[in-house]
Amino acid sequence: MNRRLFLTTIALTLSCAAGARDESPVADKRLMLNINGHALRVTVARTPAERSMGLMFATKLGKDDGMLFIYPEAAVSAMWMKNTNIPLSVAFLDEQGVIINIEDMQPQTLDAHPSKAPAKYSIETNLGWFKQHGAGPGTKVKGLEKAPQAE
Repeated sequence: MNRRLFLTTIALTLSCAAGARDESPVADKRLMLNINGHALRVTVARTPAERSMGLMFATKLGKDDGMLFIYPEAAVSAMWMKNTNIPLSVAFLDEQGVIINIEDMQPQTLDAHPSKAPAKYSIETNLGWFKQHGAGPGTKVKGLEKAPQAE
């Protein structure tokens, strides 16, 4: 391979890699929240398909990672753990980002875990995360103003 072709190939490869990184759907859907003074990095689920899939089939979740579900409007909703391999806690939040209730959920179960009032958001993270960080009903979640609108 001649030097010019080699350099062109490298430049094109780097350009494509940079473009793919900049346009990554996962990177665009990450958001940092602050809950009771603790950072939680969440992937945003705002479409029906994303909300339906949730954390199904995931085999691990970072210590301070989770998923933020955004609903088009506040309503009583419920979560279940079908095809979910990680024990999780879910917090349901009202339109102001205040935690309504938190439910603990075990993997591969079909039990419904409902919100106790209409919820605009819910956050799933590792089992016990909210309790470990002193968060409970009445705790305000900060950073939701940066979240996209639900579809």
